[in-house]
Amino acid sequence: MTVAELADSVESELGYLEVNGVKLEVKHIAGRNPNAPTLIFLHEGLGCIEIWRDFPEKLAALTGCPALVYNRQGYGRSAPCEVPRPLTYMHIEAIEVLPKLLAVAAIGDHILVGHSDGGSISLIHAGSCATPGLKAVVTMAPHVFCEELTVTSIAQTNSAYESGKLREGLAKYHHENVDCAFWGWNKAWLAPASLQWNIEKYLPEINVPQLLLQGEDDQYGSVAQVESIAAKSGASVEVRMLPDCGHSPYKEQESQSLSFVSEFITLIISTTPH
Repeated sequence: MTVAELADSVESELGYLEVNGVKLEVKHIAGRNPNAPTLIFLHEGLGCIEIWRDFPEKLAALTGCPALVYNRQGYGRSAPCEVPRPLTYMHIEAIEVLPKLLAVAAIGDHILVGHSDGGSISLIHAGSCATPGLKAVVTMAPHVFCEELTVTSIAQTNSAYESGKLREGLAKYHHENVDCAFWGWNKAWLAPASLQWNIEKYLPEINVPQLLLQGEDDQYGSVAQVESIAAKSGASVEVRMLPDCGHSPYKEQESQSLSFVSEFITLIISTTPH
């Protein structure tokens, strides 16, 4: 069977969980290995369950792991949020929301899989309030400090959104939350204080293995992000730089991403006592 056919055979179910009084949309994906950790998918700044496409199902099929994919508040069909968001929105998600989500969903052993903002949230969580069940962290294009490159690229999305084209495309995924999703992300990163945003202090406290995927042509972050994470993290960091790839490895280099991530997770499972 191909990976796509394997993914089609994986059972998944959409639903909702209430976390801190907020209704969050979730997708539960079944895993064939009852001893495997649950993969927790954290989306990017404009992402959601649907924008992950079938990458979670494919990774679940390749590893045998169950998975939980969720929409943060203000995304997809989760409850709306107030805009503007504070620049600390990733800290709030990592420290206040994610631990409660894991508890409400009765998650035991787990691996965080985060893209962009979701990667940064994963790093903050792992370095500040990680539960004993956290076994590893996988990040794709995470940020640990703000660069001019990031701000410039985000600023360029304004005209596309205000002209209606980007808004129309995002509305297919975020529905009535489209303005929450876009402006909550955009205005936070374009606030003057964003240039001082930095989460490197959490890296030395991360005590689980990491896999980091970064596109060589990432328009939102330079290799300096990767170098900081690799040098300052408290546990091992395996780095995979992907050629011909921008900000979204799981889309732009899906086969390579699936291969690297599934191999990493399989090794984690094989070395984790049950």
